[in-house]
Amino acid sequence: MRTTRTTERRAAVLGSPIAHSLSPVLHRAAYAELGLTHWSYDRFDVAEAQLPAFLTGLDPSWAGLSLTMPLKRAVIPLLDGISGTAASVEAVNTVVIDSDGRRTGDNTDIPGMLAALRERGVTAVESAAVLGAGATASSALAALSHICTGPVTAYVRSRARATEMRGWAEKLGVDVRTADWSEAADALGAPLVIATTPAGATDELADRVPERPGTLFDVLYDPWPTALAAAWSTRGGPVVGGLDLLVHQAVLQVELMTGRAPAPLDVMRKAGEQALGAHRG
Repeated sequence: MRTTRTTERRAAVLGSPIAHSLSPVLHRAAYAELGLTHWSYDRFDVAEAQLPAFLTGLDPSWAGLSLTMPLKRAVIPLLDGISGTAASVEAVNTVVIDSDGRRTGDNTDIPGMLAALRERGVTAVESAAVLGAGATASSALAALSHICTGPVTAYVRSRARATEMRGWAEKLGVDVRTADWSEAADALGAPLVIATTPAGATDELADRVPERPGTLFDVLYDPWPTALAAAWSTRGGPVVGGLDLLVHQAVLQVELMTGRAPAPLDVMRKAGEQALGAHRG
């Protein structure tokens, strides 16, 4: 990792829309705890068409970028290289900018998922279910390729999505079976269920949670808890939430951008919880 400088260093999260992002709260909390008073972290609303000009305009003070939709794939042709993890899902959520201006893309969503699950004691499962088939679902498959020893069933809303998931599965070496969303309640009996759908999409499943559920990983953090997560907790099942994922992937970003490790996980989580509490209150 790079040595931290004493001159001004900048980082930011880019995407569109971006006003809702908790990334500034998490990264700034880390900088404060690490004593990085010369570091700043901002947010910029950047659409796909604006990204090339934004990158071209960065001065030598910039150390890194966090990326959200719709930039995770659009940025790849604009980089000098990407990690194997990012290449595996063709998605970059982190750009590290070296002192010579070289831009390298990485993906901390996948190891962030694994770290969030590991924190709850989930290190291996015999099978799993994925609800949804978007960009986060492909990251979920990549994470499952490390810990799932058996089949993964993906519940999707269209044949096109099913084809897409099977394509990712082949690339990632995961045994994936697809099923129609109308059968999504069947997913809830899996030892690990990863919900990657938008807010409200799984509400209809809340009253179908089994008596003794496995682990639920719901990637949403606002609103929280989702109806499914609340019902899951009521049944006594372990729940990993979107804030867990957000914090763990941000920890890795801080370490990559600043060269300081370990990043303060607990401090960052507390900052995120406080920010969400203030927003909901």
